[in-house]
Amino acid sequence: MKQIQYKRGAAGFWMDWAAVLALAAAVAVFALLRGGSFLSPANAINILRSMSITTIFAIGATITMAPNGFDMSACTLATVSSFLFASLFLWFGLPLWLSVLLTVALTMGLYLLTMFLILVCRVPDMLATCALMFVYQGLGLWWTGGGAVSAGMPTPWGAAPARPGWTEGALSIGSAPWCILIMLACTAFAFVFLRYTRHGRCLYAMGSNQTAAAYSGIPVKRYRFLAGMLTAVMVAVGAIVVCSRNSAAQISGCDSYLMPSLAAVFVGRSVGGAEKPNALGTLAGAALVAVLENGLTQMGVVYYALPAVKGGVLALALVTAYGPRRRTAHSMS
Repeated sequence: MKQIQYKRGAAGFWMDWAAVLALAAAVAVFALLRGGSFLSPANAINILRSMSITTIFAIGATITMAPNGFDMSACTLATVSSFLFASLFLWFGLPLWLSVLLTVALTMGLYLLTMFLILVCRVPDMLATCALMFVYQGLGLWWTGGGAVSAGMPTPWGAAPARPGWTEGALSIGSAPWCILIMLACTAFAFVFLRYTRHGRCLYAMGSNQTAAAYSGIPVKRYRFLAGMLTAVMVAVGAIVVCSRNSAAQISGCDSYLMPSLAAVFVGRSVGGAEKPNALGTLAGAALVAVLENGLTQMGVVYYALPAVKGGVLALALVTAYGPRRRTAHSMS
């Protein structure tokens, strides 16, 4: 019996810390193969910079998934948010701070459509957000007239933009160190909110058993709405960083971040035995994806093969997250 418990404990340890151990192993392997070029401070900043956007979107997904929600349309909505930010700043010439605030507010307003389908119409999260991917895509293209928004381009109604180009302050948002600081601030907020506040504990209770949470007096719809609005804020923040980094709001400019952000959440949900979406685990998952991408690029792996690596990481994360749970359930039954 003790031997069986020891084996289970050892297996549980490896599963609980698989993401952190994989991150450490990846760093060690790439450091051994590439030496100083991988371990240089400049490359470390490059990794942090590359993972910043993925982490911000992943933090939004973490908050959504805490009450057992799911959102496939977040990064498509982020593309719309980038259109809004660029148009407010360039076309209408609004100050940077006002453009940021209005982008966040408008993104939260658009996310009300997601909440309407899920909470009022009772459409399952996956189906509702898959449908809204096309809705948000169409809204974004309609707003821009079917094109990107960049400096010097005329508005869809033929007028000259109020601001001819991006300012240094606007471009600095997507550059180091600001994008890294924004990533850390989002992670810190989600960590404190989910772990140390009553609202976060209620979201986790809903994620464990929504029916039991409702019977215990938790206003389930109200907290699901709260999670959605916080997710919308993270979506808007990530969109602004993407727009600043690209110096333009591009068509489908944020869509490619969906799979890496989901991979980061699933990789990190088992960190430390949490068995639920958590901010620090998500940060570790995003770091693992970024380190693999950076190291493989230095090793000469062609860029079009990298999505296969990200997909493999996501598949392994799903196995780690759900495989042990099912085996435990079968053994108990």
